[in-house]
Order: sequence, then C-alpha cells, then structure tokens
Amino acid sequence: MSQIPTFPPLMKGLAAGPANPFAIACDQARRGVDAGLLTWSVSPERLRAALVLAPEVPLEPATAALVACGVGLQNALGVLAPPETAVHLDWSGGVRVNGAHAGGLRLWSATRDPAALPDWLVVGVELTLTLPPEWEPGETPDRTALDHEGCGDLDPVAILESWSRHSLVWINRLDDPGGRAELNREWSGLAWNLGKQVAHTLPDERLCGTFLGVDENFGMLLKNAAGTRLIPLSRLIEED
Repeated sequence: MSQIPTFPPLMKGLAAGPANPFAIACDQARRGVDAGLLTWSVSPERLRAALVLAPEVPLEPATAALVACGVGLQNALGVLAPPETAVHLDWSGGVRVNGAHAGGLRLWSATRDPAALPDWLVVGVELTLTLPPEWEPGETPDRTALDHEGCGDLDPVAILESWSRHSLVWINRLDDPGGRAELNREWSGLAWNLGKQVAHTLPDERLCGTFLGVDENFGMLLKNAAGTRLIPLSRLIEED
C-alpha cells in the first residue's frame, strides 16, 4: 500500500498521523490556510480525511459541498469496490455500504449564519475499514466495515486519492450552469430512504418523518404530523 497519496493539483495533502485530521483542518482554516488543504489519516481500523474550502457564495448554498463530497465518495467506491457493493448516502451525512453504516461525512464552518459568506468551510469524511475483533458478524447489523462487505482488499490510500478527484469534479460543477441540478439527480439516486420514514439526529434536535426530497440547496423536506418543513443543510454544521 502506497503511504503517500497523490492528490489533484488544486489540493495539498497533509498527513495527520494518529492525530485528528478534522481538528487539524479546522485549525489550519482558522489560521487562513489556502483552500484545497486535505488532511488525512489512515489506520488499520479507519480512514479519515478533511478538505478545507473557501466558498464564494453564502453558507447555505455553500453547504452543497457536503453532498458533492458524498457523491464523490460513492463514485470512488463505485470504481474500486466489487460491482455488487451498494453505497448509499444519508441526508445527514451517513455512508451506508450494503445497507449498514460504514462511515459518514461531517461539516464545519467559520459561521453558522446561513446568509453569511463563510471565511472557510471544512468537509470531513470517515470510513470504517475493519470492525473491532471482539465484534461478532451479525452482532451489530446496522454497523459494518469495508472488510465485512467484500472490500477488505481495497487500498485505503487509493480510496482517498479517488475520493479527492471525484469530489473536486463535483465541487467544481456547483459553479456551472445546471451543475447543482446534475448533482441533485446523481445524489437522489443514492439517497437512503428517500420517500420513506427517516430519523436524523441534529446537534440540537431529533427529526422524524417522511423524507419527501430536497430543495435547491439540499435542505430536507420532511413531512410529519405537524406538517411539512424544510430542514436546511446548514443545520448539520458541527461545533469545531
């Protein structure tokens, strides 16, 4: 397995070692690092990475980068994983492999004001490569790892490299005419439980209802007994 990943020219890699690449990316972003920094860490158990962005639009439309990176991850696994491997995306960032949680995407920003232009935005990704050895197969049916789904031979650095390339393509398309609609179509085919009952835990609220779809900024349209409401994607932003 290659130890030094190769990223697209617009990205600069920073190995985090055993440290938290999400925390490092946020710290570097606050210090004014250029957009395109990609911090990463690979262990036998998991792959973690975070990408620093400098949006040129207000926060709410900028959060579509989370969706772009999610679709980028599915595209990467679609190329590298066995053809029977199914990868889906939860609206709230979860990554499912063959129906079970195998990782997720996360979002941080310099601001939580949806109308403000953020100084920086960080998208993080995590994939579970192996489960703890004490976990028996089938003991946690909603939790899985790549090696439990026939993907144990995948090189995590190759996944990281492919994710960076595919994500950059989708992020760039956000600025193109029709690019958001194209991303919406691609994502809708991967969305987990679209049109069905869902439950999502936000930093400040537990959401339950029927997942009707998303708006142009990928905010969730959720219907329950109280009616239909729009949950902006910016509600997923975490405290860094």
